[in-house]
Amino acid sequence: MFRDRRDAGRQLAQRLSALRAEHPVVIALPRGGVPVAAEIAAALDAPLDVAVVRKLGAPQQPEFGIGAIAEDGVRVVHEDVVRAIGIGAAELERVVERERGELERRIRLYRGAGAPVDVAGRTAILVDDGLATGSTAQAAARLLRARGAARVVLAVPVGAPDGIELLRRDVDEVVCLLAPESLVAIGYWYEDFAPTSDAEVAALLVQARARGAGRAGSGRASPETSGVAIATADGHELAGELVLPEAAIGLVLFAHGSGSSRRSPRNRQVADALVAGGVATLLFDLLTDAEAADRANVFDIPLLGRRLVDATRWARGRPELDGLALGYFGASTGAAAALLAAADLGEAVAAVVSRGGRPDLAAPRLSEVRAPTLLIVGGEDREVLALNRAAAAELRCEHELAVVPGATHLFEEPGTLEAVAELARRWFTRHLSGAGAPAERTARIADRTPQT
Repeated sequence: MFRDRRDAGRQLAQRLSALRAEHPVVIALPRGGVPVAAEIAAALDAPLDVAVVRKLGAPQQPEFGIGAIAEDGVRVVHEDVVRAIGIGAAELERVVERERGELERRIRLYRGAGAPVDVAGRTAILVDDGLATGSTAQAAARLLRARGAARVVLAVPVGAPDGIELLRRDVDEVVCLLAPESLVAIGYWYEDFAPTSDAEVAALLVQARARGAGRAGSGRASPETSGVAIATADGHELAGELVLPEAAIGLVLFAHGSGSSRRSPRNRQVADALVAGGVATLLFDLLTDAEAADRANVFDIPLLGRRLVDATRWARGRPELDGLALGYFGASTGAAAALLAAADLGEAVAAVVSRGGRPDLAAPRLSEVRAPTLLIVGGEDREVLALNRAAAAELRCEHELAVVPGATHLFEEPGTLEAVAELARRWFTRHLSGAGAPAERTARIADRTPQT
């Protein structure tokens, strides 16, 4: 089983690693295939795009697929099924026209006025979060063939054997991690199979384009990504993921909110934007699995603050991070932990950003924070906005309160999380560049004893 779509993408990326040498293009089937494909594209240093496809459902039973349509007028219709259930030509065309309207809407939403990524003469890796009947993937594969792809590789975490066999006629290779005889449903094989929103699809595509543009414009190599284990002062070990771009200007440690982890998709989106801007990132679990099972620990802000200090000291001991200015990005309760850690470490922390945070939970220490602090809150997150305004009045450091119009607490509305990422990128770029001498920063961390 897979934890979520990103976990599935990382597992698939390992199986597809040999294709990196072919400089492939990764093409996702939206919506659910995009988070899977984003991980593969990042791992293979490949462009990411979508093949917009719509399933054709039977007129009286829309969930029953009779075919699919794709961009460029590609159409797949299961004629034997259409005849068996008695769908006439006129009725079929009405179904096609209805779905074509939604198809065109999604093309505009995901790609705007931009052109699709050119696949001509290249290996195209077609990705979805799972394969059932295979109709939509078949239409997408034919679209890629029509656009001149030299080779099409279908990559899915889980698929029905019948669907896989169907696709072998239209692709050169199938990479499927699980092919159970009884599929039940694609979501059955995921711990978290929450729907992927249009906003998330658009954001992942924007971030992928930004990564590509950043490399092309700066000459940077692909960032190094490594799994790490962080030893804490109280004898525990925390799992994390360090991403280090070439010539990084600083390092940002992420503190997730209650009920989340280093895998937080929203934090990862922000982290991707920072990496594209030349900032190293460290996402890690603030608690062990056993600790997280006790809900009291999840809301123990002093404990979480100490863990962030532990991670900071760990980072300072890594030779590859030597000399990088440090920043904290905290979400929800993680923002309070970031502010406590910043109060403990004083000028050793160069900047703090809070997303939908609860700085009020760090109220006793807010006046001690020295790091320039940016509080980002959704305009429709009224209760949290009021708490942030009150907390801002307690801060004595340089600080700003940025309100994202139309955003609720989780920034799920189109464009709102991109706004968060851009605000964070600008704040960290501004404050991490040239933030003090390396020896001074290291000494400040070593000399501080947490007061949390």
